Amino acid sequence: MKNKRLITRTIILAVMALAVGYTLYANMNKDKNQKIVIGKPAPDFVLVDMEGNKHRLSDYKGQGVFLNFWATWCKPCEREMPYIENQYQQFKDQGVQVLAIDSGESELAVNRFIERKGMTFPVLIDEGPVQAAYGINPLPITFLIDKEGNVVKSHTGELSEEKVREFMEQIKP
Repeated sequence: MKNKRLITRTIILAVMALAVGYTLYANMNKDKNQKIVIGKPAPDFVLVDMEGNKHRLSDYKGQGVFLNFWATWCKPCEREMPYIENQYQQFKDQGVQVLAIDSGESELAVNRFIERKGMTFPVLIDEGPVQAAYGINPLPITFLIDKEGNVVKSHTGELSEEKVREFMEQIKP
């Protein structure tokens, strides 16, 4: 009887050790696969904006793209939106495009936020695949993409208006 219990406990312990080992291995490799590399092409995507227009990142080749991931519940995101809007108005005619990707919230919540903040650049909602491709965590995070479609820089955290202006200057074609 004692031998059976010992064998059963050993098998359970071995299965648990394998499960923990596999989970750690999978999580470490998942992060490596999602790492955005500065100087390399940005992962392409197609998302629909709040007006029903499709936006494919690769369609913006020849322009600089200020790619911002955000959410309505994110206070730093809320504080930086007026700065992004102000600088978008300054740079949109100079070949810089802003794409703001919300983290899967309802259209109603996003539309209310857009109206409240007076945002005029394209706002897209992602249910997860684009965030996964870019390894998004935490919010806000901004990627600067040059006219060739390569990632120039990424910035995690709230942006000041001066930083937004500086970043848009960097990606201006």
